[in-house]
Amino acid sequence: MIAEERAIIEVRDLDFNYDQAPVLTDVHLDIWPLDSVCIVGPNGGGKTTLIKLILGLLSPARGSITVFGHKPEEARLRIGYVPQYAHYDPQFPISVRDVVCMGRLSGSFTGRYSKADKEHAMAALAKTGLTDLATRPFASISGGQRQRALIARALASGGEILILDEPTANIDHESEVRFFDLLTELNAAMTILMVTHEVGFASGFFKRIACVNRQVVIHPTSELTGRHIQEMYGGDLKMIRHDHRCSEGGHCHD
Repeated sequence: MIAEERAIIEVRDLDFNYDQAPVLTDVHLDIWPLDSVCIVGPNGGGKTTLIKLILGLLSPARGSITVFGHKPEEARLRIGYVPQYAHYDPQFPISVRDVVCMGRLSGSFTGRYSKADKEHAMAALAKTGLTDLATRPFASISGGQRQRALIARALASGGEILILDEPTANIDHESEVRFFDLLTELNAAMTILMVTHEVGFASGFFKRIACVNRQVVIHPTSELTGRHIQEMYGGDLKMIRHDHRCSEGGHCHD
């Protein structure tokens, strides 16, 4: 008999508070191998806090969270993380390859990248279609290319989970299309979690939607409706549109 597949991220009975104010309450969540989950919800609903808990940057007030069966901080090297903003000095002469090599940093870093580090970096650049830009200054490439370089940095770490925080916030439509083509390719070999405010993205690439607003409710993408969105974001939300019609009954594709 084949053993039942186990979730690689397990959250049970989790509460988290900031200065006694509840941010996440009674959260239960399973993320599976090769899953693709879009994390959506209003500002202040707890999306970023949930990601920080998975990364081991925060600890729950109650309950538990494990990643590959271990405490999150013990599994951190198995997660590639792409932040919303890359903080860098545009005058600092760092190349695209050097940025990607940063994904090889660990507690044992000696100050120099090894041959293996550079090979991993170039393989990640090839996977993201940036090989020709390896020696270019990071500050000189476009927003969409920077985003792919940051994904390459996450891939260079060799992780099995890719977490992205608002990765499409500052890229154009053409770059966005290439971005999701890349995610589709990567999802064949790794689990992907992405935080976004733009619910419209959820109906394309992702298998499941995690609606985060103090609690976490998971929907298969096909079940996300206008009513769910209205309940999550509140009465101020009028409509969400992304190249096809939206109605109160949900998404209606042309």
